[in-house]
Amino acid sequence: MRHPLFIYLCLLFCTAVAVPRGYAQKDQMDTIETSKAGKNALADQLYFEAIKSKMRGDDKQATALLEQYVEKRQDVPAAYYDLSKLSYRSKNLERAEEYIKKALALDKTNKWYKEQYASILADKGSFLEAANIMAELSKTELEDPVYLVAAAEYYEHAKKYAEAITYLDKAIAQDDEDDELQMRKMQLYLNMNNVDKAAGVVEAMIKQDPRNGKYYKLLGELYDNNKFPTKAGEVYERARKTIPDDPSIELGIAEHFLKVGDSAAYVAYVKKVIVNNELDSETQLELLKSYIQTLPNDSVSGAQGLPLIRQLAIQHPADPEVLGFYGAFLEANNQNDSAVILYKKALAIKPSDFNMWGKLLNASTDKAHADSLIKYSERAARLFPNQGIVQYYNGIGHLNKKEYSAAIKSINRAIDLAPDNDKETTVLMLSTLADVYHSNKQDDLSDKTFEKAIALAPDDPSLLNNYSYYLSERGQKLDEAEQMSKRSLTIRPGEATFLDTYGWIQYKKGNYAKAQEFIQRAIDLSGAKADATLYNHIGDVWYKLNDKIKAVENWKKSKEKGADDPQIDKKISEGKLYE
Repeated sequence: MRHPLFIYLCLLFCTAVAVPRGYAQKDQMDTIETSKAGKNALADQLYFEAIKSKMRGDDKQATALLEQYVEKRQDVPAAYYDLSKLSYRSKNLERAEEYIKKALALDKTNKWYKEQYASILADKGSFLEAANIMAELSKTELEDPVYLVAAAEYYEHAKKYAEAITYLDKAIAQDDEDDELQMRKMQLYLNMNNVDKAAGVVEAMIKQDPRNGKYYKLLGELYDNNKFPTKAGEVYERARKTIPDDPSIELGIAEHFLKVGDSAAYVAYVKKVIVNNELDSETQLELLKSYIQTLPNDSVSGAQGLPLIRQLAIQHPADPEVLGFYGAFLEANNQNDSAVILYKKALAIKPSDFNMWGKLLNASTDKAHADSLIKYSERAARLFPNQGIVQYYNGIGHLNKKEYSAAIKSINRAIDLAPDNDKETTVLMLSTLADVYHSNKQDDLSDKTFEKAIALAPDDPSLLNNYSYYLSERGQKLDEAEQMSKRSLTIRPGEATFLDTYGWIQYKKGNYAKAQEFIQRAIDLSGAKADATLYNHIGDVWYKLNDKIKAVENWKKSKEKGADDPQIDKKISEGKLYE
């Protein structure tokens, strides 16, 4: 649609007035008209400059030029319309209304001006006035249902539901296959608490297309949501007879049983729906996810969900989303090796999926997959060279192989690429880099890196614990280590690893009774999960407390748990502490 001023300007600037020779001298009126036209032409140049400024996106300059223009030309409604649009865009509703009223005062019939006025009124909350304007427009613009729909929407906001339905009915009469209009009408009746009328709208949709399962589901939901479960059940029973095995209806029935508290029936139907191959894979996955969320715990979800996701993978063997979800499901159920295989299959189909690369790399961080992690992180880095997290995973792979120089190089590169606003990721990377420096016996760099991380996250308990533990291992800055360890336990009390760290700091400071108290608490809290380090530490403490029998007992437990202390055999066989 051309701009309202377009025709006017074309006439003004594209039409020449020929003045034949031989005419007598112009009379005074001609002189006045010529002078006025010249002034108007100069003023209209301002309008063109304003339009150019608006096209450049300089609304401020455009507004200033138009304001100058209307001072000189107060008879051009399109200029006031443009000023109203600019004011509206800058959220100055009062000025926008002032200008559009001036435009309408000059041209009461222009539909664009009326639309603009209605929009301003609606934004100011004057919905009834806006609705009345659109209703009037719908009487003159008979071929365009947009005014009917807009009038209905504004009447709805004004809580004039009956009037809204009147105009919706007129719009529906022009397009009775528009489901959205029918849905709006249904909702209006619900707003009026007239469930029967709302249901009647849906029944009309069913009558028009009796084999569309979505309409039956809509009607069933309407009854269920408004506490008419018996009627909902009747709708679904009718639907099953009309179109048996329709996935929409089966889903509706499943949700109906869930709402009425029949869990067994819900499970039976939802499982049937999830594996219904007439549904697309995206819908099936969403249904499966929703179903899994209703299950009481991880153990049940693993047992109930696994056969369903396996069936989806059989139905959609080349769908990367299905394969990825299957992999994530297996990973959550401690089947990492199988998960990795599925992630690789998904990436073979869609190698550009960065999130899938993240899943694959994250599932490969244990030491057994170190070579694979390095290999696949290098491939991912070629595809996503600016993603620091890929470099980070590469560093983890090298760290797991004790290739510290390569790990340091990769993690430093990852830190350089990390977004400035992602503090959490940067802290994680710095913490890991500090660990690598410690493992590589670069203690000064380890300390400086920990301090950088703590400056960013002073209350991160893991950071505080790790730094204080490494200091205690070296027997350095023990008072500082003790303060950090205390802080970590204040933030996360009862954490077994943190208790062990605090106890080990006491051991290094010669406070053996206190060391025994804290490390034993860590063992008691860990139960069967107490690791080799805990038993090795408590064994050393008992030795210092002159109880060699307990010391050897705990060293033996440490060895059974896979102790990495190279002196563990000598300590056990000789009953003597070697540090």
